[in-house]
Amino acid sequence: MNNVETIAAIATGLSESGISIIRVSGPDAFSIADRIFKSADKKSLFDFESHTIHYGFIVSNVDIIDEVILSIMKSPRSYTTEDTVEINCHGGMLITKKILDIVIQNGARLALPGEFTKRAFLNGRIDLTRAEAIMDVISADNDLSLKASVKQLKGDIYKKISLFRDILLNETAFIESALDDPEHISLDGYSEKLSEKIDPIIEELGKMEESATDGQIIKEGILTVITGKPNAGKSSFLNMLLGKEKAIVTDIAGTTRDALEQHVRIGDISLNLVDTAGIRTAKDEVEKIGVEISKNYIDDADLILYVVDSSSKLDENDQHIINLIRNKNVIILYNKSDLEPLISENEVLSEFSDEENIDIIKISAKEHIGLDGFEDMVKRFVFKNNVFSNNEILITNLRHKEKIHEALESLKLVKRSLDDGMPEDFLTIDMMSAYSSLGNIIGEEISEDLVNEIFAKFCMGK
Repeated sequence: MNNVETIAAIATGLSESGISIIRVSGPDAFSIADRIFKSADKKSLFDFESHTIHYGFIVSNVDIIDEVILSIMKSPRSYTTEDTVEINCHGGMLITKKILDIVIQNGARLALPGEFTKRAFLNGRIDLTRAEAIMDVISADNDLSLKASVKQLKGDIYKKISLFRDILLNETAFIESALDDPEHISLDGYSEKLSEKIDPIIEELGKMEESATDGQIIKEGILTVITGKPNAGKSSFLNMLLGKEKAIVTDIAGTTRDALEQHVRIGDISLNLVDTAGIRTAKDEVEKIGVEISKNYIDDADLILYVVDSSSKLDENDQHIINLIRNKNVIILYNKSDLEPLISENEVLSEFSDEENIDIIKISAKEHIGLDGFEDMVKRFVFKNNVFSNNEILITNLRHKEKIHEALESLKLVKRSLDDGMPEDFLTIDMMSAYSSLGNIIGEEISEDLVNEIFAKFCMGK
């Protein structure tokens, strides 16, 4: 790709800070910078070596605008593979915008969101999975999400997908050659050989598709619903996790009428917490709506935190909740453990079958005690794969999951054709379909509209 426009944008957050960076990339990056930058040693920018940093001033006409440090990267050894200049100025919002305006007045165009990374992709420096990983690294809000994004940034997905595509392409080429020249290239016994190559790909793609469930949870957070009957301590527990009085806590049953949503990070996982209305026979229409909303959240939840008031017996409201949360991932919060219990932990657990995914932890939300081991318990309940210690690829991108599924289905058709003894030309159709789907993941076969859609989600300076 040969870009004819030079683009510029602020590459750091626009706020009061120590420094700001204005990034300029394109064929005129050096000439633009040379017009507005006066180095302390009075040398031209074109005299400097690539990947060097220089002290000087940004000027407009004869006025000094700011004292800066300027770094230069000559094509193709830059993020975009183009000539690139980065101006490190003081971090005030006014001065940063002013320098960007001067750059644009001297011939640059304001970059679109994600345009620097888009150029890196279109110029062949990175594949699409690594381009998408850059934004995932920036937006990661927990350690597991960051770890998964960094693995993708290193090219783990690209390497595996490229390997699969190479195998499919080579085998397709062999079949086509054999069909064109049957006298010299034999397909005798080829079905068994092809199965031996296809089977591992199907197995690996299956693992990758399955990992997407955990990947989405890690990236987006665990939808965690706090439920229980009124006055069991749900809001107190929410405040305990948040470390502040976010939810209204009173001794009046039914205080929470609507779902209260909060995001909290515990260790290296993120919880999207929903404190729901206490579930009971509603006393008025407003409370009835709140209870229905609670039930809807329970249906969609990745994890249920069922708060039980240990200082009272289970009643019909508890029984109703237990029926709603059966066969879900449930952690029972045996609350008010600082008071005299009227029901034991075993009695609560006995309400569930041995096959259900249930565990219990003793807490006192009021006294803020009892959360030891809570993080590990959440991980064990929610994540199907051992994503915390193995080196398997974790799919966190929904687009990748969809294309992996398409490729997997195409390869299963290949296997079915092999089992049914179908002619070899039938095999190549589905093999190339899988090849194309996998190519869409890494950007080898992708439409311009989709490229634009992906990079439009990026931040301005990236």
